[in-house]
Amino acid sequence: MISVQNINVSFSGVPLLSDVSFVVSNNDRIALVGKNGAGKSTLLKILVGEQEADSGVVARERDITIGYLPQQMKVSDECSLIEETKKAFAHVNELDSQIRNIENEISNRSDYESDEYLHLLNLLSQKTDLRSSFNPENIDGAVEKMLLGLGFERKDFARSTSEFSGGWRMRVELAKILLQSPDVLLLDEPTNHLDIESIQWLESFLLSRSGGLMVVSHDRAFIDNVTNRTIEIELGHIYDYRVNYSKFIELRRERVEQQRRAWENQQKLIKDTEEFI
Repeated sequence: MISVQNINVSFSGVPLLSDVSFVVSNNDRIALVGKNGAGKSTLLKILVGEQEADSGVVARERDITIGYLPQQMKVSDECSLIEETKKAFAHVNELDSQIRNIENEISNRSDYESDEYLHLLNLLSQKTDLRSSFNPENIDGAVEKMLLGLGFERKDFARSTSEFSGGWRMRVELAKILLQSPDVLLLDEPTNHLDIESIQWLESFLLSRSGGLMVVSHDRAFIDNVTNRTIEIELGHIYDYRVNYSKFIELRRERVEQQRRAWENQQKLIKDTEEFI
Protein backbone atom coordinates (compact mmCIF):
# COMPACT_ATOMS: atom_id res chain seq x y z
CA MET A 1 0.00 0.00 0.00
CA ILE A 2 2.83 2.40 0.91
CA SER A 3 6.45 1.75 -0.06
CA VAL A 4 9.29 3.77 1.47
CA GLN A 5 12.59 3.50 -0.37
CA ASN A 6 15.88 4.91 0.90
CA ILE A 7 14.57 8.17 2.31
CA ASN A 8 16.87 10.62 4.06
CA VAL A 9 15.92 13.62 6.20
CA SER A 10 18.20 16.14 7.89
CA PHE A 11 17.56 19.21 10.04
CA SER A 12 20.20 21.95 10.06
CA GLY A 13 22.65 19.51 8.54
CA VAL A 14 22.07 16.89 11.22
CA PRO A 15 20.74 13.54 9.90
CA LEU A 16 17.37 12.54 11.35
CA LEU A 17 16.45 9.62 9.07
CA SER A 18 19.14 7.81 7.10
CA ASP A 19 18.46 5.45 4.18
CA VAL A 20 15.12 4.31 5.62
CA SER A 21 13.17 1.66 3.69
CA PHE A 22 10.07 -0.40 4.54
CA VAL A 23 6.62 -1.29 3.21
CA VAL A 24 3.22 -0.84 4.85
CA SER A 25 0.92 -3.63 3.64
CA ASN A 26 -2.82 -4.07 4.02
CA ASN A 27 -2.73 -6.22 7.15
CA ASP A 28 0.15 -4.47 8.90
CA ARG A 29 -0.57 -2.96 12.31
CA ILE A 30 2.65 -1.16 13.07
CA ALA A 31 3.89 0.43 16.28
CA LEU A 32 6.39 3.16 15.41
CA VAL A 33 8.69 3.56 18.40
CA GLY A 34 11.84 5.44 19.36
CA LYS A 35 13.09 8.11 21.73
CA ASN A 36 11.60 11.61 21.70
CA GLY A 37 13.03 13.47 18.73
CA ALA A 38 13.94 10.27 16.88
CA GLY A 39 11.80 11.27 13.88
CA LYS A 40 8.55 9.38 14.43
CA SER A 41 6.19 12.30 13.77
CA THR A 42 8.35 13.43 10.85
CA LEU A 43 8.09 9.98 9.28
CA LEU A 44 4.28 9.99 9.59
CA LYS A 45 4.13 13.40 7.88
CA ILE A 46 6.28 12.06 5.05
CA LEU A 47 4.06 9.01 4.62
CA VAL A 48 0.91 11.12 4.33
CA GLY A 49 2.59 13.65 2.03
CA GLU A 50 2.63 16.66 4.37
CA GLN A 51 6.44 16.76 4.32
CA GLU A 52 8.99 15.80 1.72
CA ALA A 53 12.11 13.75 2.40
CA ASP A 54 15.44 15.22 1.33
CA SER A 55 15.93 12.20 -0.91
CA GLY A 56 14.37 8.80 -1.54
CA VAL A 57 10.95 7.72 -2.71
CA VAL A 58 7.56 7.25 -1.03
CA ALA A 59 5.22 5.32 -3.36
CA ARG A 60 1.52 5.03 -2.57
CA GLU A 61 -0.93 2.76 -4.35
CA ARG A 62 -3.24 4.53 -6.75
CA ASP A 63 -6.50 5.77 -5.16
CA ILE A 64 -5.32 4.81 -1.66
CA THR A 65 -6.94 6.76 1.17
CA ILE A 66 -4.91 7.72 4.24
CA GLY A 67 -6.33 8.95 7.54
CA TYR A 68 -3.81 10.99 9.52
CA LEU A 69 -4.18 12.21 13.11
CA PRO A 70 -1.30 14.50 14.15
CA GLN A 71 -0.58 15.34 17.76
CA GLN A 72 -1.84 18.88 17.22
CA MET A 73 -4.28 20.19 14.66
CA LYS A 74 -6.65 23.09 14.11
CA VAL A 75 -10.23 22.13 14.93
CA SER A 76 -13.31 23.93 13.61
CA ASP A 77 -15.50 25.86 16.08
CA GLU A 78 -18.27 26.82 13.68
CA CYS A 79 -21.03 24.27 14.31
CA SER A 80 -22.44 21.67 16.66
CA LEU A 81 -20.66 18.48 17.64
CA ILE A 82 -22.95 16.32 15.53
CA GLU A 83 -22.68 18.61 12.48
CA GLU A 84 -18.90 18.76 12.68
CA THR A 85 -18.61 14.98 12.97
CA LYS A 86 -20.87 14.43 9.96
CA LYS A 87 -18.32 16.31 7.86
CA ALA A 88 -16.55 12.97 7.73
CA PHE A 89 -19.09 12.05 5.05
CA ALA A 90 -18.44 15.05 2.81
CA HIS A 91 -17.23 12.56 0.20
CA VAL A 92 -20.85 11.39 -0.17
CA ASN A 93 -21.68 14.71 -1.87
CA GLU A 94 -18.78 14.12 -4.24
CA LEU A 95 -20.13 10.64 -4.92
CA ASP A 96 -23.56 12.11 -5.77
CA SER A 97 -21.89 14.49 -8.22
CA GLN A 98 -20.01 11.63 -9.87
CA ILE A 99 -23.22 9.62 -10.27
CA ARG A 100 -25.00 12.59 -11.88
CA ASN A 101 -22.13 13.12 -14.32
CA ILE A 102 -22.10 9.44 -15.33
CA GLU A 103 -25.88 9.43 -15.80
CA ASN A 104 -25.68 12.53 -17.99
CA GLU A 105 -22.94 10.99 -20.12
CA ILE A 106 -24.91 7.76 -20.55
CA SER A 107 -28.06 9.65 -21.58
CA ASN A 108 -26.15 11.49 -24.31
CA ARG A 109 -24.68 8.36 -25.89
CA SER A 110 -26.16 5.94 -28.41
CA ASP A 111 -23.26 3.48 -28.80
CA TYR A 112 -25.04 0.95 -26.61
CA GLU A 113 -22.79 -1.99 -27.47
CA SER A 114 -19.43 -0.24 -27.26
CA ASP A 115 -16.88 -1.02 -24.55
CA GLU A 116 -17.01 2.58 -23.38
CA TYR A 117 -20.78 2.44 -22.89
CA LEU A 118 -20.57 -0.84 -20.97
CA HIS A 119 -17.78 0.62 -18.82
CA LEU A 120 -20.01 3.57 -17.93
CA LEU A 121 -22.84 1.22 -16.97
CA ASN A 122 -20.54 -0.82 -14.74
CA LEU A 123 -19.11 2.33 -13.19
CA LEU A 124 -22.58 3.70 -12.51
CA SER A 125 -23.56 0.42 -10.86
CA GLN A 126 -20.48 0.49 -8.62
CA LYS A 127 -21.00 4.11 -7.60
CA THR A 128 -24.72 3.57 -6.96
CA ASP A 129 -24.09 0.51 -4.81
CA LEU A 130 -21.51 2.42 -2.79
CA ARG A 131 -23.85 5.38 -2.41
CA SER A 132 -26.67 3.18 -1.13
CA SER A 133 -24.58 2.26 1.89
CA PHE A 134 -24.53 5.92 2.96
CA ASN A 135 -28.22 6.46 3.62
CA PRO A 136 -29.10 8.96 6.37
CA GLU A 137 -29.97 6.22 8.86
CA ASN A 138 -26.58 4.52 8.45
CA ILE A 139 -24.68 7.82 8.72
CA ASP A 140 -26.57 8.96 11.82
CA GLY A 141 -26.09 5.57 13.46
CA ALA A 142 -22.38 5.43 12.66
CA VAL A 143 -21.79 8.97 13.95
CA GLU A 144 -23.70 8.32 17.18
CA LYS A 145 -21.88 5.06 17.82
CA MET A 146 -18.48 6.67 17.18
CA LEU A 147 -19.10 9.66 19.45
CA LEU A 148 -20.44 7.53 22.29
CA GLY A 149 -17.50 5.17 21.95
CA LEU A 150 -15.06 8.07 22.27
CA GLY A 151 -16.69 9.27 25.49
CA PHE A 152 -19.26 11.87 24.41
CA GLU A 153 -22.82 11.81 25.73
CA ARG A 154 -25.98 12.30 23.70
CA LYS A 155 -26.63 15.57 25.49
CA ASP A 156 -23.34 16.83 23.96
CA PHE A 157 -24.44 16.32 20.36
CA ALA A 158 -26.15 19.73 19.98
CA ARG A 159 -23.40 21.66 21.77
CA SER A 160 -21.04 23.87 19.80
CA THR A 161 -17.58 22.46 19.38
CA SER A 162 -16.27 25.76 20.78
CA GLU A 163 -17.60 24.69 24.19
CA PHE A 164 -15.25 21.69 24.37
CA SER A 165 -11.64 21.69 25.55
CA GLY A 166 -8.79 21.04 23.15
CA GLY A 167 -8.60 17.41 24.21
CA TRP A 168 -12.28 16.81 23.49
CA ARG A 169 -12.01 18.59 20.14
CA MET A 170 -9.19 16.22 19.23
CA ARG A 171 -11.62 13.38 19.91
CA VAL A 172 -13.93 14.95 17.30
CA GLU A 173 -11.14 14.88 14.73
CA LEU A 174 -10.32 11.28 15.61
CA ALA A 175 -14.00 10.38 15.19
CA LYS A 176 -14.09 11.99 11.72
CA ILE A 177 -10.96 10.17 10.60
CA LEU A 178 -12.22 6.79 11.80
CA LEU A 179 -15.65 7.33 10.17
CA GLN A 180 -14.00 7.89 6.79
CA SER A 181 -12.71 4.28 6.86
CA PRO A 182 -9.39 5.03 5.14
CA ASP A 183 -7.22 2.29 3.70
CA VAL A 184 -4.38 3.26 6.04
CA LEU A 185 -4.54 4.95 9.44
CA LEU A 186 -1.58 7.00 10.70
CA LEU A 187 -2.18 7.94 14.33
CA ASP A 188 0.23 10.11 16.32
CA GLU A 189 -0.47 9.69 20.06
CA PRO A 190 -4.22 8.98 19.64
CA THR A 191 -4.73 8.10 23.32
CA ASN A 192 -3.31 11.34 24.73
CA HIS A 193 -6.76 12.78 25.41
CA LEU A 194 -8.71 9.58 26.03
CA ASP A 195 -9.84 8.01 29.30
CA ILE A 196 -9.51 4.29 30.02
CA GLU A 197 -12.97 3.40 28.71
CA SER A 198 -12.41 5.29 25.45
CA ILE A 199 -8.98 3.70 24.97
CA GLN A 200 -10.49 0.25 25.40
CA TRP A 201 -13.22 1.11 22.89
CA LEU A 202 -10.62 2.41 20.41
CA GLU A 203 -8.59 -0.79 20.80
CA SER A 204 -11.64 -2.88 19.92
CA PHE A 205 -12.48 -0.65 16.98
CA LEU A 206 -8.97 -0.81 15.52
CA LEU A 207 -8.80 -4.58 15.92
CA SER A 208 -12.12 -5.01 14.11
CA ARG A 209 -11.31 -2.86 11.07
CA SER A 210 -9.44 -3.93 7.96
CA GLY A 211 -6.61 -1.98 6.37
CA GLY A 212 -3.18 -0.80 7.44
CA LEU A 213 -2.30 0.96 10.68
CA MET A 214 0.77 2.80 11.94
CA VAL A 215 0.58 4.28 15.41
CA VAL A 216 2.89 6.30 17.64
CA SER A 217 2.00 6.10 21.32
CA HIS A 218 3.62 6.21 24.74
CA ASP A 219 0.81 3.93 25.96
CA ARG A 220 2.64 0.61 25.87
CA ALA A 221 -0.42 -1.47 26.72
CA PHE A 222 -2.37 0.16 23.89
CA ILE A 223 0.22 -0.44 21.17
CA ASP A 224 0.83 -3.94 22.49
CA ASN A 225 -2.87 -4.74 22.07
CA VAL A 226 -3.41 -3.26 18.60
CA THR A 227 -0.18 -3.97 16.70
CA ASN A 228 1.53 -7.00 15.17
CA ARG A 229 4.71 -5.33 13.94
CA THR A 230 7.16 -2.86 15.49
CA ILE A 231 9.45 -0.43 13.68
CA GLU A 232 12.04 1.23 15.88
CA ILE A 233 13.88 4.41 14.88
CA GLU A 234 17.30 4.62 16.50
CA LEU A 235 20.00 7.10 15.52
CA GLY A 236 18.36 7.66 12.13
CA HIS A 237 18.10 3.98 11.20
CA ILE A 238 15.16 1.62 11.55
CA TYR A 239 14.91 -1.88 12.96
CA ASP A 240 11.87 -3.76 11.72
CA TYR A 241 10.40 -6.50 13.92
CA ARG A 242 7.43 -8.60 12.76
CA VAL A 243 6.10 -8.87 16.31
CA ASN A 244 4.05 -6.82 18.75
CA TYR A 245 5.57 -4.46 21.28
CA SER A 246 6.09 -6.92 24.14
CA LYS A 247 7.97 -9.37 21.93
CA PHE A 248 9.89 -6.47 20.40
CA ILE A 249 11.22 -5.51 23.85
CA GLU A 250 12.62 -9.03 24.27
CA LEU A 251 14.18 -9.12 20.81
CA ARG A 252 15.60 -5.63 21.19
CA ARG A 253 17.26 -6.61 24.46
CA GLU A 254 18.86 -9.56 22.69
CA ARG A 255 20.01 -7.34 19.82
CA VAL A 256 21.57 -4.77 22.13
CA GLU A 257 23.34 -7.52 24.07
CA GLN A 258 24.72 -8.97 20.83
CA GLN A 259 25.93 -5.54 19.79
CA ARG A 260 27.58 -5.03 23.17
CA ARG A 261 29.41 -8.36 22.97
CA ALA A 262 30.50 -7.64 19.41
CA TRP A 263 31.88 -4.26 20.47
CA GLU A 264 33.72 -5.79 23.44
CA ASN A 265 35.21 -8.49 21.19
CA GLN A 266 36.30 -5.84 18.73
CA GLN A 267 37.96 -3.80 21.47
CA LYS A 268 39.71 -6.91 22.80
CA LEU A 269 40.98 -7.73 19.32
CA ILE A 270 42.31 -4.19 18.90
CA LYS A 271 44.05 -4.36 22.27
CA ASP A 272 45.56 -7.78 21.55
CA THR A 273 46.78 -6.55 18.17
CA GLU A 274 48.39 -3.46 19.71
CA GLU A 275 50.14 -5.57 22.34
CA PHE A 276 51.41 -7.99 19.70
CA ILE A 277 52.83 -5.16 17.63
